[in-house]
Amino acid sequence: MNQGCILVVDDEPDIRGLVRDILTDEGYTVVAADNGAAARQAVQEHRPDLVLLDIWMPDEDGISLLREWLESGAIDCPVIMMSGHATVETAIEATRLGAHDVLEKPISMAKLLITVERALESVRLRHETVGVKRAAETAPMELVGKSASMELLREQIKRIAQHDARVLLVGEAGSGKETAARYLHAHSSRRSGPFVEVAAGTVSPAASAIEFFGSENNGKIRRGLLEQAHGGTLFLEDVSDLEPETQVRLLGALETGVFYRVGGTEPIHTDFRLVASTHVPLDDAVRAGLFRRELFYLLNTVTLRIPPLREHSEDVPELLRFYVDYFVSREKLPFRRFPVSVQNFLRHYAWHGNVRELKNLVQRLLILGSGEEVSLEEVKSILGGTTDALKAEGKSDFFELPLKEARERFEKTYLEYHLDKYGGSVARLSQAIGLERTHLYRKLNALGIKFKDKR
Repeated sequence: MNQGCILVVDDEPDIRGLVRDILTDEGYTVVAADNGAAARQAVQEHRPDLVLLDIWMPDEDGISLLREWLESGAIDCPVIMMSGHATVETAIEATRLGAHDVLEKPISMAKLLITVERALESVRLRHETVGVKRAAETAPMELVGKSASMELLREQIKRIAQHDARVLLVGEAGSGKETAARYLHAHSSRRSGPFVEVAAGTVSPAASAIEFFGSENNGKIRRGLLEQAHGGTLFLEDVSDLEPETQVRLLGALETGVFYRVGGTEPIHTDFRLVASTHVPLDDAVRAGLFRRELFYLLNTVTLRIPPLREHSEDVPELLRFYVDYFVSREKLPFRRFPVSVQNFLRHYAWHGNVRELKNLVQRLLILGSGEEVSLEEVKSILGGTTDALKAEGKSDFFELPLKEARERFEKTYLEYHLDKYGGSVARLSQAIGLERTHLYRKLNALGIKFKDKR
């Protein structure tokens, strides 16, 4: 089993060979470099999980190389320095710069293995901590429900997760495509890697290339989403909203496995699984010339349909219990019970917004309601009410406002309504209301509308 990729940088062939043989026997993938230039190339091509770096080399010293890497952001893995002539001052300088440890030559193989293992373990623990934090900040990844359709969906995802094929999740807005993507990642061999998600419609057109592919400017490196997802899963939500230029670049990266940062000249190799989702038929977008046919074929390796809630309405009672527990434990909202009469009513509700609508309903009832039991009347009141805040405030109050404030309040209400309607997709909102997307981003920010939260 491959335990990680280690780059060994040393100008002495005997040491490189010995360290490579020992680490290879332990199950590591080892890449060797004999000077600074070769080391830079190896970092670009192999993205090592750990670097063993000699302090003294003929062309340049390891301290300078370490400083260059860390200041530019070229590496984000631990570096262990090696030296046969290291002074206390050199060791202090190396650790001050960010080296994980310093090994003295001749190297003790037992100490080498222990140091390498501890360095990689520290990385794993850091990733796990970040993963737990991200999980705590996002929607639950559990696919709730005991209906036949949900049992089948879980079975399909677990089977697909065992392979590394690209997956296209198809389903209505709010049906649970993100949850399905997280469930797939959690049951795949990449579960210990990052899960990086992005909604294509929330990325500004001007920043799209940098957001996805990163940038290089005056030696400073910014890693894009493709690099951030290395070793894990990249979830591209509402893929139909991708900018045409980004579609072309993403197509090239998927076909070759290589891409270039904006402003960069060195090819970047990254390894991730792509999971995309759409709530509009991509083949229609292809025929309309809005989506590249070649990219559609690449994404469409495996297509999985996420059923709308109305097709498994027998899961509504369990979903209600799940989200009550979720908000009580996570947001410390007061517990409230849904009696059988309310559950039966909600089982026959249309759920145009699917699971997302149900989740929002539960949250609102726990925040605004009172009493241990949820009444049928308050449920009907919320579901039958209008989303137009102007009516909620009263028209007379609205007409008493100054023109500027009234206009801003109307625009905010209008845009929030349509953002909810289109699942938080700025691209679809732009098309629906006829406002150019760059101007729309400015308008949303000026009105304080957190469009990313609308997804």
